[in-house]
Amino acid sequence: METDNSGGLGGKRRFLETRCRVLGSIRAFFETEGFLEVQTPLLTAAPVPELHISPIPAGPRLFLSTSPELHMKRLLAAGFEKIFQITRSFRAGELGRFHHPEFTILEWYRLAADYTDLQRDCQKLVRAACRASRQSSDLFFHGSPIDCSSPWEKITVARAFEKFAGWVPGPNPDTDRFDLDMSQKVQKNLGFPAPCILEDYPVSQAALARIKPGNPEVAERFELFWAGVELANGFSELTDPVEQRMRFCSAIESKKRLEGIDYPMPEAFLLSLENLGPCAGIALGVDRLVMLLSDADSIDDVVAFGPQTA
Repeated sequence: METDNSGGLGGKRRFLETRCRVLGSIRAFFETEGFLEVQTPLLTAAPVPELHISPIPAGPRLFLSTSPELHMKRLLAAGFEKIFQITRSFRAGELGRFHHPEFTILEWYRLAADYTDLQRDCQKLVRAACRASRQSSDLFFHGSPIDCSSPWEKITVARAFEKFAGWVPGPNPDTDRFDLDMSQKVQKNLGFPAPCILEDYPVSQAALARIKPGNPEVAERFELFWAGVELANGFSELTDPVEQRMRFCSAIESKKRLEGIDYPMPEAFLLSLENLGPCAGIALGVDRLVMLLSDADSIDDVVAFGPQTA
């Protein structure tokens, strides 16, 4: 009997081939759209102050980057108009079928744009990735048919919660209730068979997004769901340095109470907002997109080495 000394890696070949094609299609898409590919640091002294994201320490006064967001928006403020990046990000305490503490993220940003521009980008990008994956026209994910070519649904957070959870969140809903109903009642119903855009989040659920003109109870944030899986999170960027500092202060104080860590204020980023005009940005989980396009059971399947085998 032949011995398999690959540690199970041979079984990942079709997933990794799909991953390679998807990554190639992403770069080709942004090149066609006139974006500049950039690289930003994986080590930072001031990670994004977000309540539900915990950075991983990486030495004295340094952290592994949870997202390239702040550095990329500093590039926008310096005059770069359309930029994208495929990079690794790191977040403590995230491990499961759809989560790794180290994962591949795609982020792109546009000057003189809002979240509706990003929604159009998403449609073109995901459809390009579908074509590149070379799967059959009949796609399935965990037994459910999926189809990125048919019309995409767009629904507000208020309407989705009313429909699937039986209540309408106001501008400042109870965070625990909101998160629980989102994960257990709302999300699992979104994106069948085509992807779904869930837009206009309560203002308290969008720490870096601008308030929607004419509706101060919601922010111009959206998430992209497909087959119940969250794929992307984007928004029209908040560019008011005073308001952004206030939101960061609130997050830093809350994290200090919860984690006992006094995270630094990202002063260089706040300073750059003085020069930042209207813009929009988005993050998309590359590993999850590959999972969907290859009908993988978990994120472990679509990376060569997961955190428990590396």
